[in-house]
Amino acid sequence: MTADFQPLIIRPGLLLDLSQAALPIRVYGWDSDRLLLAPDATHYGMVLEGQSCQIDDGQQLTFMLRPEMFFVWPGGGTIGGESSRGMVISLHGYTGLRQIGGPLERQGRLRYIDGCTDTLLVCPPRLGEPCLNHLHIPPGTDQSAHTHPSERIGVILRGRGECRTPGGIYPLYPGMGWRIPTGCLHSFFTQTEGLDVIAWHPDSDFGPTDDDHPMINRTFLRVE
Repeated sequence: MTADFQPLIIRPGLLLDLSQAALPIRVYGWDSDRLLLAPDATHYGMVLEGQSCQIDDGQQLTFMLRPEMFFVWPGGGTIGGESSRGMVISLHGYTGLRQIGGPLERQGRLRYIDGCTDTLLVCPPRLGEPCLNHLHIPPGTDQSAHTHPSERIGVILRGRGECRTPGGIYPLYPGMGWRIPTGCLHSFFTQTEGLDVIAWHPDSDFGPTDDDHPMINRTFLRVE
């Protein structure tokens, strides 16, 4: 039987351990105290609260982050700070590209199902690698039930609604984390408020390859 939707209450420390899966994933929270980032992983983070959130590598690189900002941080370091709160998804054994972005826009830039929109915040560096999305679900959405071929993990940044599965109805509210296991049938439902969701995918069927990327596609060799 496929596992059901899993709410994640964001608190300091380990929230979810999927390290024994084919893709070893751990999910952590922080709340004011600083969280140590493992050196053997790439960390995908979302800042929920706090104006004094800092991420650094313990040596030369330090960045200040605000609420609704996100980051990709390969290797070790720390994240946190006074009154800051957020969630980190750590994929072990993978080296991503360091990126920092946000705050989020009011809606996505790409069409998604049932009037929803999506922005690809962090693109896969290569075909098949992880990506990070901003999913916007407008008010009055009764989404079609659907599944995904891999894990989905993320947070609710704005708005309220429900995630509906055959196993139950789960309230969604700002600042909560969540996990949708592989193959879990689900849909999102909203009434007077919309939802803005950060969704991390561990894999992708989209992305550049050695033979298909903008630099090589737009390079025209002179023919003698």
